[in-house]
Amino acid sequence: MKLYYSPVACSLSPHIVLEEAGLPYEAVLASTKTHKLQDGTDYYSINPKGYVPLLELDNGERLTEGPVIVQYIADQVPERGLIPAAGTLARYRVQEWLNFITSELHKGFSPLFNPALPEEAKVLFRAKLVERFTWVDSQLAGKSYLTGDAFCVADAYLFTVANWSQFVGVDIAGLAQLGAFMERVRQRPAVQAAMKAEGLIK
Repeated sequence: MKLYYSPVACSLSPHIVLEEAGLPYEAVLASTKTHKLQDGTDYYSINPKGYVPLLELDNGERLTEGPVIVQYIADQVPERGLIPAAGTLARYRVQEWLNFITSELHKGFSPLFNPALPEEAKVLFRAKLVERFTWVDSQLAGKSYLTGDAFCVADAYLFTVANWSQFVGVDIAGLAQLGAFMERVRQRPAVQAAMKAEGLIK
């Protein structure tokens, strides 16, 4: 499989999940600024949406959208316990988290990376994100991860998105449960491996 990624982008989430899954894959850098691969290939010819992640399967099929990609990867190695079985309530709980993270957190950050957006507007987006993260913090009380004691694909996504806070002035430093969660996830060998591969840590 090939994972098309860009450092720090939301593609870090499936990158982490691939490492957790222990599946063979090739990571292909796709710049979100130039939309070119390192060999000069136009990334739009691979993903007409122009953004990462994209997972190319061994048979040539291509999957886009991070929350879908991580579920696909996890389903290839059910013994790893990265996602509950399809059709179970536990699976829907993970999907509930993936949906919340993608719609309420991930998309909330997008305007903050737009240099053309006035600062007054960014203040509002930051406040809404802090409100959302405060709720997430409350949901982590008494748990190691979002759904309990076991790491799942939603945790990789939350870690990836919450990590952006430091770049755009979203102050989540006072959220103790979330802070402990971030450190717990950061120390996982698979997370370290994915972050090293993307040049995010040495």
